[in-house]
Amino acid sequence: MYRCAKCNEPIRNMSPIGLQCDKCGSRIFVKERPNVKKILKSD
Repeated sequence: MYRCAKCNEPIRNMSPIGLQCDKCGSRIFVKERPNVKKILKSD
């Protein structure tokens, strides 16, 4: 899932050509990451 970096609107239609925000027309997007804490063991 991607969000527009300018207006924070979720991107619904993922077309490989001409990807653009429907609301504001921006072409800069941020991929949403799950808010999960990872624990790593060190040796």
